[in-house]
Amino acid sequence: MSEILYLDGISVSFGGFKALNDLSLVVEPGEMRAIIGPNGAGKTTMMDIITGRTRPDKGIALFQGDIDLTRMDEAQIANLGIGRKFQKPTVFESHSVEDNLQLAQKAPRGPLATLFAKLSDSQQAAIDETLEAIALTAARRRLAGELSHGQKQWLEIGMLLMQQPELLLVDEPVAGMTDAETEQTADLLRRIAQTRSVVVVEHDMEFVRALGTKVSVLHEGSVLSEGPLEAVQNDPRVIEVYLGR
Repeated sequence: MSEILYLDGISVSFGGFKALNDLSLVVEPGEMRAIIGPNGAGKTTMMDIITGRTRPDKGIALFQGDIDLTRMDEAQIANLGIGRKFQKPTVFESHSVEDNLQLAQKAPRGPLATLFAKLSDSQQAAIDETLEAIALTAARRRLAGELSHGQKQWLEIGMLLMQQPELLLVDEPVAGMTDAETEQTADLLRRIAQTRSVVVVEHDMEFVRALGTKVSVLHEGSVLSEGPLEAVQNDPRVIEVYLGR
């Protein structure tokens, strides 16, 4: 089975600053990977390369074995099945939780037509399933603007799930969450990773520990260390550049 994501020798500079420097990373189908590293290590730029926001100066970025991401724009990449959740949640605050999921559904219509269209049984079932997965079934009729910060993050993850991505990129999902919400988010992402690949960029070490997954440490635009969290935390190079600060 070929890798779902294959990055090799990716370099990109912005005005003389090397944001990524010969970065190589492989994510298998159905794998969850946590990406950690100090600020400026290249985590966001790596996500930008994968989603087509930034073009690398050199290197290979392949999806599902042979699809060249460097030749595609953001919309094409999203349609391939790569979903990205940014740090700040963006939901339709004046619509209900359920409407948000309906708006996010893969549909050939415009947003307004989508809201007024009659849902098929399978579309309604997908919404119900997603509500359950993101623990918002009881809040389905509430306006998204009334949700807590953590619930908005879950709703946005749910909106991505409605697009049935093969690979989900999640940027600092637990920033600003309560401890209970953080725990629930780890649980949610672990469940999502049972059926698709998930890459999580995060600073919160306790959250990364709760994910219980392989960790890649980025430093100065390339992978410094890789393995279980305990192993990378004990890596002298990681302690020096990141954890020892």
